[in-house]
Amino acid sequence: MSTSTAAEVGTLRLATAGSVDDGKSTLVGRLLHDSKSVLADQLESISRTGTPDLALLTDGLRAEREQGITIDVAYRYFATPRRRFILADTPGHVQYTRNMVTGASTAELTVILVDARDGVVEQTRRHAAIAALLRVPHVVLAVNKMDLVGYEESVFAAITEEFAAYARELGVSAVTAIPISALAGDNVVEPSANMDWYGGPTVLEHLETVPVSAEPSGTPARFPVQYVIRHGESRYYAGQLVSGTLRVGDAVTVHPSGRTTTIVGLDVLGTEAVEAHAGASFTVRLADELDVARGDLIAPADDRAPVVTRDVTAAVCHLADQPLVVGQRVLVRHTTRTVRAVVRSLDGADTLGVNDLGRVVLRTAEPVVVDDYAAIRRTGAFLVVDPVEGTTLTAGMVVLPG
Repeated sequence: MSTSTAAEVGTLRLATAGSVDDGKSTLVGRLLHDSKSVLADQLESISRTGTPDLALLTDGLRAEREQGITIDVAYRYFATPRRRFILADTPGHVQYTRNMVTGASTAELTVILVDARDGVVEQTRRHAAIAALLRVPHVVLAVNKMDLVGYEESVFAAITEEFAAYARELGVSAVTAIPISALAGDNVVEPSANMDWYGGPTVLEHLETVPVSAEPSGTPARFPVQYVIRHGESRYYAGQLVSGTLRVGDAVTVHPSGRTTTIVGLDVLGTEAVEAHAGASFTVRLADELDVARGDLIAPADDRAPVVTRDVTAAVCHLADQPLVVGQRVLVRHTTRTVRAVVRSLDGADTLGVNDLGRVVLRTAEPVVVDDYAAIRRTGAFLVVDPVEGTTLTAGMVVLPG
């Protein structure tokens, strides 16, 4: 028996980004409206003056969010006959940069909007940097409001060239640029009759067809232990496989102890399995009686081992209003393990403020088992938490020496 990942059943997780008034709400509204994903009562509520105001489909959520009524990211779920979508809608203001980090952290694709009249601005660069920081696999540059620049190909080409050059500096190679008018519906769901010079896909067509995978092929298995279940003389280790594939008979190492053994059983929802894939939750039985505890990590016993360390270097986005300070004592929550740590350095600075991007070096009280975020997102990511109040301070992405 094997299990399926979300990617295999056709779900795409995406996030939208863009500066204030770049038309992000209208684009999301147009996607929902033209893909027939709007309920009749919703359509009626935004059509009271005649023409539907598509931005209202998401602005209502945004107003609640900015008043602190809802969480920091609004999620929309919709589907077409070809694919299901989970869309994270985040605000465009600079002070909500941390929200984009939250929305994009699990995204397989990010749509970055640019106003065709303004071109690439500072917030565009910031959003591109976050997409690069989080290693979002696919980036769409949606050059919006083409109707306000006469649908000129030269405007689109200039913006695309400038963004592509900056993206290359960041190491982002997969950028798909699409000229659109979210308000008029050009190239969002239906091809535009006003830009015959453009021969690429519409936004929806690209979203429906872009190849997505939960992880690159050949990614090694990572199984953080959540619970140890004792049943008679047997021990079962429960958790979720965050990457790769585990099979009965595999030689594995339990980290951080470094003890090696063999998998003798996999139990998925009470049924014995011969293998399990990333995303599945199950229990593992090992051939030897080892001292395995919550927070340990089971991985292949080969040269694809994770790194066991007490010195963690990471790219970070600071999320809290209170600054992060060199010398500060914090908690690090990484997979199923929480350890005490101290901030050793902040890339030459003394503090890191809210929405700041930077680099941090942490010294943990106990060894943590990490991968480079660029290789495995789940075991390369962590949160820095205030040990007294329990609030999240910083989101971190592990950077291992090249």
